[in-house]
Amino acid sequence: MKKARMYPFERNRYFYGKLLTVRDFESEQKYFNDKRRLLNRLLFGSGVVAGMQVVAVDDKTITVENGVALDYLGREIVIPAPVTLKLSMIDGFTNNEYKKNVYLYAAYDEKGREPVHSVGSASARGDEVSEYNRFLESYRLYVKEEAPAPDSFEHAGLMEDIATLYRDSDVRITARLPKYANPGEVVDVTLVVEKTLQTPRISLNLHCETDGFELLGQEDGVVRFLEPGDGQETEYRCTFSMKTADRAGTFGKVSFRPDGMELSVGDTRVPVEAGAGLQSEIIARPVAERILKDWYERTLDQAVEGFSDQDVCLAKIGLLQLGPTYMIEQVERVPFGEYIPNASLQQRLLHTQRAAGNNRFYTEAQAYDVPYGRSPELDVIYDDARNAFEFKLGIPKPQTIQDEMATGVIEVPLDGNAKSGLFSRGQRSWVTDEIVHGLGKGQVTVMAGLEEIPDARAAVGSGQAGVYYGSADVFKGTEFEPLLPGVKFGTLIYPGKGTFRIGMKLAGGTEAEKLRIRWWAFKKLPGTAAEAEQADWDSEAEAASSKEG
Repeated sequence: MKKARMYPFERNRYFYGKLLTVRDFESEQKYFNDKRRLLNRLLFGSGVVAGMQVVAVDDKTITVENGVALDYLGREIVIPAPVTLKLSMIDGFTNNEYKKNVYLYAAYDEKGREPVHSVGSASARGDEVSEYNRFLESYRLYVKEEAPAPDSFEHAGLMEDIATLYRDSDVRITARLPKYANPGEVVDVTLVVEKTLQTPRISLNLHCETDGFELLGQEDGVVRFLEPGDGQETEYRCTFSMKTADRAGTFGKVSFRPDGMELSVGDTRVPVEAGAGLQSEIIARPVAERILKDWYERTLDQAVEGFSDQDVCLAKIGLLQLGPTYMIEQVERVPFGEYIPNASLQQRLLHTQRAAGNNRFYTEAQAYDVPYGRSPELDVIYDDARNAFEFKLGIPKPQTIQDEMATGVIEVPLDGNAKSGLFSRGQRSWVTDEIVHGLGKGQVTVMAGLEEIPDARAAVGSGQAGVYYGSADVFKGTEFEPLLPGVKFGTLIYPGKGTFRIGMKLAGGTEAEKLRIRWWAFKKLPGTAAEAEQADWDSEAEAASSKEG
């Protein structure tokens, strides 16, 4: 099975007197090997079956534990005993800058063993000839310094649409979107930012244009990523959500224009020259069924040959530069999830998921506004077919303070002859001109109080100022007694004009030159609870009157 193209399987037929040659014995081995590897490939896939953990022994050395894996041609890779190697001695390690991650792979490798004298070849050629007596089904460890493409893995193309937004020798940014989605479903776009440990802090502003999707939680259509200041990772993932349209049989699309991508590495703005796009097919049937359909309908060449040149990645190893040399910073085992789980374990997990699914409920929520003053409303609908609850919550609108309240300050000179816009009604009584409260026409309530600032040099907000409402005489004889004699206030409201006057009368003489009056105006808003209650009372009274009639 060095090549994936299939031929009819052919096995030896034995009979008495058959002359067996090398060809017969080779075809005997090939028959069983090819069948086993074909079933390995199609039934189990590829990846680590057990063991093969990669451990950093010191700053420059790793150990690969013994284990078993299957490669992408169904061949068994067996490491029979732990192997310890200097990283720089592994095939493929040529990183002179020591700034990149390196990826450790395991590959199937056959080697000849036990060289012996070949009697037949020697008689034909006339000189001594050696042949290997055995083939050792061994392994080979090697290093790649470039990360594999995200879509190079077998199942990636079935489940995700993947686009590369930016790539250079130190940074790679990809976006991933589920390949299929149901109408009205919320799906996540995953941004994957990969970098070397020595690359400066990365920030990304990404403007998204959508068709068939509604971007959620991003009012300006910009997705932002900022690497944490103390980040010591080589890979970051962030997601943003979109809601699919209710149109099965169409495609939801999200595109990223190069002029809408702002990428900074450290203090350097990096230009992005090419745009990218993702799409997801909106389907009515369950997504898992559609993925399985694609899996079952693939051709044999796609199933067997499509990833034949791929080996199993055992670890991603991060390197840190130390002057002219390096040290192993971290080791991430099987970074791309290439595992083969046991069939009985999968069966048990499936039963566990089904049992959990029987007790799992799904919820959907929708909020709407109700008028201010009304009680909150809650409506719950249960969909038995989907095991889902739909909650509809009515939330009262907030009270709009700016629309029902106004305030102001006026200063009233105590000199009756002063031209202050006030006119006198007796020796110690004053009435203001009309004051516009700004709440419009209609009934308002006005409250006035005497504001005192004992120390004119006091800073604003220092707590020196105070406002006396009502009768200030109650504070007489205390440390809070006002400096001015008692002042009585009255208000005159003009509902049809939206104005009012304040009348004031001093209870005694004073050396003060002016009064500082703080006023507040309040107005009931339409639709408040009090008016609703009054309307209900009027309706009941009218109904009672009609009944009596």
